[in-house]
Amino acid sequence: MEVIPAVDIKDGKCVRLTQGDYNKEKIYNNSPLAAAKYWIEKGAKSIHLVDLNGAKDGKTVNFEKIKEITENIDIPIQLGGGIRSFSDMNKYFELGIDRLIVSTIALENKELLKKALNKFGQDKIIVSLDIKEGKIAVKGWLETAELNPEEFLDNLIELGVKNIIFTDISSDGMLTGPDLEMINKLNREEIELIAAGGISTKNDLKKLNKIGIKKAVVGKALYEEKIKLEEWN
Repeated sequence: MEVIPAVDIKDGKCVRLTQGDYNKEKIYNNSPLAAAKYWIEKGAKSIHLVDLNGAKDGKTVNFEKIKEITENIDIPIQLGGGIRSFSDMNKYFELGIDRLIVSTIALENKELLKKALNKFGQDKIIVSLDIKEGKIAVKGWLETAELNPEEFLDNLIELGVKNIIFTDISSDGMLTGPDLEMINKLNREEIELIAAGGISTKNDLKKLNKIGIKKAVVGKALYEEKIKLEEWN
């Protein structure tokens, strides 16, 4: 199993939020680049990068920090946060980002999602399926939609989506363990499902691996040294 370290950028710093609450942040490094380099030294094969301000505002906010990271590290980066237009996608791929994570457009602009899948390729686009109290969350996790997660996933698969990252927001940053039941329900042969949210121990990773998950995004548990990256990658 590959453990992918999360480097979340808010106001230019590397932070972690608790349950997606922008008022509950902890700064782990004043330099997101330094955080990314640290995880590479520990054996990271790729980095999960999120522009938290961008997710909230619906537009790129921390572009210069993202650019600095892409120019100074040489492992693949998957990037999310406020990517709501084709021009944004183009800009990031030209910058050297390996894969883009979208969420809000998967719900609100399926034509744009289809265009992105056709233009950039199915392997280059990841849809973030974020669940908050059983509902799909969008716009930086600030809004929810009355949608069944499994039906929503079926719709995405029909559109040609091959990569999904699942986050249980209520678990995110809580170190309470992932939602194994929902992950199991969503894990389909047609997609690669990346697990995120609440992963806090080696045992959590073993349980995910047992139900067929090959990649997991881990944030707080790595920063708090509950999980040691070098033991996995």
